[in-house]
Amino acid sequence: MSAETKNFSQWIYPLAFIACSAWVIWHGAAYIMAFGGYTDALAARYRQIIILDYVILLALPVLFIAGMLTVRRAKMEYQDWGIFDRMSVFIGRVTMLLIVLLVSVMLYEVAARYVFESPTLWANELSLWMAGFVFVLAGLYAMQQRSHIRIYLLYDMMPRGLQKLCDIISTGLIALFAMALIYGGYGEAKAKLLRWETFGTAFDPPIPATLKPLTLVVITLVALQAIANLIRDWNKEPEVHSAADDIDAEDIERLKKQIGSD
Repeated sequence: MSAETKNFSQWIYPLAFIACSAWVIWHGAAYIMAFGGYTDALAARYRQIIILDYVILLALPVLFIAGMLTVRRAKMEYQDWGIFDRMSVFIGRVTMLLIVLLVSVMLYEVAARYVFESPTLWANELSLWMAGFVFVLAGLYAMQQRSHIRIYLLYDMMPRGLQKLCDIISTGLIALFAMALIYGGYGEAKAKLLRWETFGTAFDPPIPATLKPLTLVVITLVALQAIANLIRDWNKEPEVHSAADDIDAEDIERLKKQIGSD
């Protein structure tokens, strides 16, 4: 595969996955009723499901797997990874593109409102909806990159064996939190999804029906990613952290060249 093809796949698969997901989510009421669900809220949004709906639904896992298999690490990303890490990084790419789309929607609304004096009914809720997706999905990417908040003051002073014990405890607490959240939120998330609960505005997007279940799915993936991190980092040499870790060497070199310093 050529470099151009590889670079092309880095954004085309996430973008295609977003497009198919958007179609499935927006027509979620039709899918739920087609598979046997029924509420008044679903009936209000009902339309006859067509063959295109099934094609797009089947395309989702295909695009997801293709995206996982073709995703490539950037230089600044964590270099040691496995198949589960590929999934998290691909979801990270989807999240990055969602941010671009979110900013585009906001810019469109600003132009429509203040330049053409014709504000939309959908941009504010769509921005809020997409921001919710970004907020939830970004946590999985942060866990895979080990970029979540950690305090190393005492950790760096411990021998490697005690560090491993701390890693087991922290991973166990993450898994425990995930199980507690799923146990407490499953019923509400399922109810909101099956009745296709909407936001109650003029645009009326199904924000509660989508974000509630997504939160439970992602927290499960975060716990699994934490376990995968524990396994992959088990035999690593101890790391010493300092304030210098926050300094980007490439940025320093770039600044030196700009000011003509050796």
